[in-house]
Amino acid sequence: MSKVLITGGAGFIGSHLAEALLCEGFSVLCLDDLSTGNIKNLDEVISDPRFEFVQGSVLDPVAVDEAVRDVDVVVHLAAAVGVKLIIEKPLKSLIVNIEGTRNVLEAAERWKKKLLITSTSEVYGKNPNQPFSETSDRILGSVTVARWSYSTAKAIDEILALTYFKEGRCDPVIVRLFNTVGPRQIGTYGMVIPRLVSQALRGDDLTIYGDGNQTRCFCHVKDVVRALMLLIEEPKAIGEIFNVGSTEEVSINQLANMILDMTGSKSRIKYIPLHEAYEEGFEDMERRVPDTKKVKDYINWEPECSLEMILKDVIDDLREQMKKMS
Repeated sequence: MSKVLITGGAGFIGSHLAEALLCEGFSVLCLDDLSTGNIKNLDEVISDPRFEFVQGSVLDPVAVDEAVRDVDVVVHLAAAVGVKLIIEKPLKSLIVNIEGTRNVLEAAERWKKKLLITSTSEVYGKNPNQPFSETSDRILGSVTVARWSYSTAKAIDEILALTYFKEGRCDPVIVRLFNTVGPRQIGTYGMVIPRLVSQALRGDDLTIYGDGNQTRCFCHVKDVVRALMLLIEEPKAIGEIFNVGSTEEVSINQLANMILDMTGSKSRIKYIPLHEAYEEGFEDMERRVPDTKKVKDYINWEPECSLEMILKDVIDDLREQMKKMS
């Protein structure tokens, strides 16, 4: 394996993965339509002769086919992400997530390429039995709630990939990501840490949706990228599903107070009902905690960065961005 295609490579995770792969001696081809990605995310790699950027969509089967043909392995990150984006553009999100993945799978089969597909913890829905293992049941709400359309679309992606594998058509690895965070992530589409940090640095109210008692586990993008790279090269991972995330659980209230302390902000915390923040009938999860035993057993991976380290990196990054804009 010497050349890697990253779909969605100009995004938050994709750009970090591109940097890491180049550091390890790989060549990288990035396919991104820049709908949510940002070409500035690639500033550190754009001039590297082993890096190539192609502006194109995973909804374009010709662009996908040409990109997959010229590489050794594919990391499929391109997707509609973020609760806010899913609710505001539900149809586009469904099409991108399902049709885009199918185009990638078809090309991977045609050119006999190994494929890693990133999925999401959202597939577990509102199952109260946690931590989630890779075989945990999916429990979803009504089809009238947009949030569950995203969960369903990503589950279809996984089912498609597993079906291709069972029929001997391609060799996928599936990774369910849990709240990946770090520099370059933006809060525009509902990502909670960059949104709260930006508000704290501006002196605005920190807006918490719901009562703030819901808990999450946040994993540094550096740790996630390390897991993706190890899984790409692990033969036993083919045809398997892996949770990748931190098991360090924190409530949103605790998170907001940590951000206030670390930024020195005098901002206040403001609570917004879920139906005002998103839509009528919106459901949030009280907890979301992964069981990561499987990924540890396969590649001896576990997160190295604490929540404090994550917050420091995000705060430093957003402070630097604000300085450039002022």
